Amino acid sequence: MIKSTRFLDRRGFSLVEMLFVVALTGVVAAIAIPMMGNSLGFFRLSGDARSTANSIALAKMRAASVFGRVRIYVDRTARSFRLETWNNTTNTWTADTGNTYLSQGVTFSFGVVNAAPPNTQGTIAEAATCKDNLGANIANTSCVIFNSRGIPIDSTAAGNPTVDAVYVTDGTAVYGVTVSATGMVRTWRTPPTATPTWVLQ
Repeated sequence: MIKSTRFLDRRGFSLVEMLFVVALTGVVAAIAIPMMGNSLGFFRLSGDARSTANSIALAKMRAASVFGRVRIYVDRTARSFRLETWNNTTNTWTADTGNTYLSQGVTFSFGVVNAAPPNTQGTIAEAATCKDNLGANIANTSCVIFNSRGIPIDSTAAGNPTVDAVYVTDGTAVYGVTVSATGMVRTWRTPPTATPTWVLQ
């Protein structure tokens, strides 16, 4: 009786071959894991910038739809923001949405960057400090306020037109969401350097 050789040859992988595969897997992991971490950080920061820009655009549209003042209220300490509408009957700001929080490691700041995106602000700065219902400043806040025509205004009773911006960073990049005097919302990005190279997103 003749036995097939394919059933008799039961050799497996040698120790050297297995060590080679393990080493190759380790090298690929050592390269891929930091790149994946960088990618996740980029997605978190850019997502927060888009979310902030979308909320500012929503505030502009809501101001026009309710024929009143609407603001995006940024709490820099809590790293959150929300929409609020001015109630003319009660003379109070009323929250329209719940708080939206930034991702871990992302803050409202422009870091070491010392110049605003082109054709936006004269001097780089976060939007003006929010005021409470009685007109007093609220510490560590920023507000972008829109009137019923979708124009960004300051917090005075006259509501003078202004130019605003909100910045977010995680230390690897800085995003700026700017609002022009006409109400146009734009998002910019730059490396976190003193002399920025802003790129419109």
